[in-house]
Amino acid sequence: MKVRLAAAVLAAFSLTACSGGVTSLDPADSGSKDAGAIVVGTANFSENVILGHLYAGVLKAKGMSVTVKPNLGSREIIVPALQQGDIDVLPEYQGSLLQYLDKNAKQTSAEDVQAALTPVLPKGLKVLPYAGAENKDVFVVTKETADKYKLKTLDDLKAASAELVLGGPAEDKTRYVGLIGLKEVYGVEFKDFKSLDAGGPLTRGALEGGDIQVANLFSTDVTIKNKGWVVLEDSKDLVPAQHVAPLINETKATAEVTAALALLNDKLTTDELSKLDAKVDNDKEDPDKVAEAWLKQQGLTS
Repeated sequence: MKVRLAAAVLAAFSLTACSGGVTSLDPADSGSKDAGAIVVGTANFSENVILGHLYAGVLKAKGMSVTVKPNLGSREIIVPALQQGDIDVLPEYQGSLLQYLDKNAKQTSAEDVQAALTPVLPKGLKVLPYAGAENKDVFVVTKETADKYKLKTLDDLKAASAELVLGGPAEDKTRYVGLIGLKEVYGVEFKDFKSLDAGGPLTRGALEGGDIQVANLFSTDVTIKNKGWVVLEDSKDLVPAQHVAPLINETKATAEVTAALALLNDKLTTDELSKLDAKVDNDKEDPDKVAEAWLKQQGLTS
């Protein structure tokens, strides 16, 4: 019951966000955008919002006019918005983006994924060099579930999956790094699937409360370590490299913009990104303030 209610609340929120709540995609906004300004858009989860403010911060530090349009929704919304010029750049994740664009993509290494992206990108879009930071999809169980079913790897799930419920974003039903790939690569078929959120509080709460037994979370989520949950090893490389990389409209991919965003690449490690996530998700700090403080600490802004 708790899961059904939570899912209903999420659905209502998502519907609102896709209508009046998405300011940068509102018809009233068309034509009002300053041609010289850069609009950074983000998906609707906290880490991506943090990244959006990091992008904005390094661009502003170079004297550019920048605004952030956060929480715009899924790729089905924000990638077309990027093509149409409603937004100019967004933080992406290599492997997830590749599999969104090419359902048959099987590349796994960071270099191979990056190379495979260029020929399948929609016209007018460009992916810039990726950062050291990586946030991969992971499949997580509680220690109690791991002990009960002797789970250490995704291979181990096969024998027990008929008794287990997977929870994660709705896209898990149709994407390769989800039900399709788990069945194809590991022979896993779950008792049920619960559509929740993208590595957020609904999924974490359902796992902790026992409404689901396996959760699709993000590798940078400090809750996993704090709760003593077990990340199941992906021994057959179902999940590709998912380094953070800017996806940009080519009209704004100037040398100055590209160089400014590249300043993040060495400093933004997976460990640093995880710390930033913790400040927002655990300490309830504002994403823009967290990003601003980190950029100053790293010497990227004054």
